[in-house]
Amino acid sequence: MKNKKTLVLGATTKPERYAFKAITMLVEKGHSVLAIGQNQGEVAGVTIRTKNIPLKNIDTVTLYLNPIRQREYYNYIIETKPKRVIFNPGTENPEFYQLLQSNGIKVEVACTLVLLATNQY
Repeated sequence: MKNKKTLVLGATTKPERYAFKAITMLVEKGHSVLAIGQNQGEVAGVTIRTKNIPLKNIDTVTLYLNPIRQREYYNYIIETKPKRVIFNPGTENPEFYQLLQSNGIKVEVACTLVLLATNQY
């Protein structure tokens, strides 16, 4: 399996949250991980930043933000030009799907944890 540089948007240091579990599992599976969340911190050696950082060569953006909170990141994600954006359960957003697809970015409505656990990531 090749390393897929991934941005986790909605990252958190709370171990019970799925974003925390995703960062941990991505690192365990050997992927490069960047993380942006509301609060600074660190998970599995990955620094959580609170501001948008310049990004290059991102394969995947995995979302852990509700659709309303996603709006402020629309342009940021599109300008980053990832190959795909994963909408985890609870983040489904048809408005954003259309924007991404019109910019040549693949939309995947799935669970990052399941994809990783079943080697489909």
